[in-house]
Amino acid sequence: MAALQHVSSAPLARALRSTRAAAAAAAAAPLRSSQADPPRFLLGLSEPDLRNLALQFGHQSYRGKQLHDLIYKTKAREIQDFSHLPQAFRDALCGAGWRVGRSPVHRAVTAADGTVKILLKLEDNRLVETVGIPVENDDGSFRLTACVSSQVGCPLRCSFCATGKGGFSRNLRPHEIVEQVLAIEDIFKHRVTNVVFMGMGEPMLNLKSVLEAHRCLNKDVQIGQRMITISTVGVPNTIKMLASHKLQSTLAVSLHAPNQKLRETIVPSAKAYPLDALMHDCKEYFLETGRRVSFEYTLLAGINDKKEHAVELAGMLHQYGRSYHVNLIPFNPIEGSEYRRPYKKVVLAFVEALESRKITVSVRQTRGLDANAACGQLRNEFQKKPLLEPSSSAEPQALPV
Repeated sequence: MAALQHVSSAPLARALRSTRAAAAAAAAAPLRSSQADPPRFLLGLSEPDLRNLALQFGHQSYRGKQLHDLIYKTKAREIQDFSHLPQAFRDALCGAGWRVGRSPVHRAVTAADGTVKILLKLEDNRLVETVGIPVENDDGSFRLTACVSSQVGCPLRCSFCATGKGGFSRNLRPHEIVEQVLAIEDIFKHRVTNVVFMGMGEPMLNLKSVLEAHRCLNKDVQIGQRMITISTVGVPNTIKMLASHKLQSTLAVSLHAPNQKLRETIVPSAKAYPLDALMHDCKEYFLETGRRVSFEYTLLAGINDKKEHAVELAGMLHQYGRSYHVNLIPFNPIEGSEYRRPYKKVVLAFVEALESRKITVSVRQTRGLDANAACGQLRNEFQKKPLLEPSSSAEPQALPV
């Protein structure tokens, strides 16, 4: 822990600088195309956008509706698979640099509990993770959650996170976020019912693309806003920006500590965004949106899992309001980490301490331990190896025993 005390806000400052340029480069290009332009992507566009695109290519508006159905319902992966469209229209789209925007699956692993983690190989050969988590409820209904990434890697380097250990490459573009959900649907042959922005990266450092992907997932893929969660470790001013959009989705804040001193040892960027400022913004978020904030709290054995931590956490939450929920996450072990997973009795004691102080709490069921499902683990396994050839199959592969 002594080494962890000497952290600075530099990771957050560097992240803010590096993502400004990436966000500008990822801004949506105009629909007008030429062969000299870089590729344009249909995935992520709305039905009105696609109708306008059809008109610009000299076709009737209803062809745009057909495009919309082919992308989001049929889930065609290539423009030449758009069999309902005239060949001339397909050729024109390809010639003008348009693509659907779907990436091949480089690797997929399936855990014993049914959780599937996939690595998508992006156009620039970078790898990004997404996880599909199936749950059969007691009433017989089925829930399929897609845990999606917003960046390739992460610049914030939280001390317990495998993604931060793998470094940061770039922001994801809107279609690269949306395609993760479609990839999970392809593998499970089932609609995704819930989406959580809890994969690789800090969503608030790529907020423009995250909001565009959120719109597409809600309006085009037709996942209800209340079934979508956006997670953040906390980036100054961005919670206020998100509140201004008045989404009905859940904001989940990765807290991990009940006081500023301890939080700085776990989350290096906390120095740039003190806990009292973060909690004030969460209070304002609730007042602006009417939506309860959820707090993610990763339990690290011997670090932040004592009863006194729970008592302090409850006191802080009551100080800033009562419309909060705490989601406890027993640490998911990762290779090379100094942290350990707490014993079950320690987790239960933490829960009891919170509940006795009128704090709503849940414990996240750990999924996919045997599939390296902690964020960033599978990518780290492959990123040091050259990608000599793309995967030829999108089917999940069972992990070797």
